[in-house]
Amino acid sequence: MPRARKHQVSLQDTPYYHCISRCVRRSFLCGTDHYSGKSYEHRRGWVEQRLLALTKTFAIEVCAYAVMSNHTHVVLCVNAKQAQDWDALAVLERWHQLFAGTRLTQLYCVKAERESLTSAELHTVERLVALYRERLTNISWFMRALNEYIAREANKEDGCTGRFWEGRFKSQALLDEQAVLSCMAYVDLNPIRAKLAKTPEQSDFTSVRLRIKAALKGKQPEPLKAFDGDANSLEKLPCQLNQYLDLIEFTGRAISKGTTGAIPASVAPLLERLAIDSDSWLELSQEFEYQFSHLAGRLSSLQRCRQTDLCQRIRGSSNARRLFG
Repeated sequence: MPRARKHQVSLQDTPYYHCISRCVRRSFLCGTDHYSGKSYEHRRGWVEQRLLALTKTFAIEVCAYAVMSNHTHVVLCVNAKQAQDWDALAVLERWHQLFAGTRLTQLYCVKAERESLTSAELHTVERLVALYRERLTNISWFMRALNEYIAREANKEDGCTGRFWEGRFKSQALLDEQAVLSCMAYVDLNPIRAKLAKTPEQSDFTSVRLRIKAALKGKQPEPLKAFDGDANSLEKLPCQLNQYLDLIEFTGRAISKGTTGAIPASVAPLLERLAIDSDSWLELSQEFEYQFSHLAGRLSSLQRCRQTDLCQRIRGSSNARRLFG
């Protein structure tokens, strides 16, 4: 039975989530429609630009993404601490970049008008600031701001109305670093598995291509959550960038050959530290979306997750035990 969205997202359990949106129409989100011959490839740019732009407004970071022909994958990290550090004016200015707000919130953003507001009006603004602050850390509002924008643009281009996406996005909670990194690899290697690209650097409209372009300049891409290597750091991803890129290269080669291959020496420490053997890693990075339901991680993480308190049976526990050991 499907679970309500409020039960699928719990920041007490994890700030990391894998979200998938699928297009409902035959005319594709991107790529070429084989029936009409019309290309929608330019829409990939719409999705990528909108996705990265939203990180400047929301307190939500993008860890990985891939824009495919009829669906998108994103791995998100909610930075609730960042939102708590914003003052009222910062919250309202961010909200107004995407939504109109109310007459009072618009007046509050003008210094001369703000000073003339009554105490009752200021109290109303405070309540709205609290509401908007929560929404700016809300994955549903983030995905709404992404998907509604793309749907409107696509409908306008197609000269039609109606549903563009299948429905609400699918969400998977990533409960530990093993789940986060294997899901990121699954997302970044989507074009290679679909035979749309031969190498990660040729995988257009993916986070791994953006990271490689920045790495060639000795940098990390500003719109994406950075790698660090400190497993205890909540501010950055739990490994070094070069380790992750080595892991992607190894995994991609193994997938393309259809064999497990041999793990390079530079990658082995990371897999050993995460206690995942190479066979399990390859299975996760090829079929992560289908190995778990709305929760993903080690068995101990699933059992510890507050979202399972009311469940008689924890879905995905057998795969967690088999794949994560």
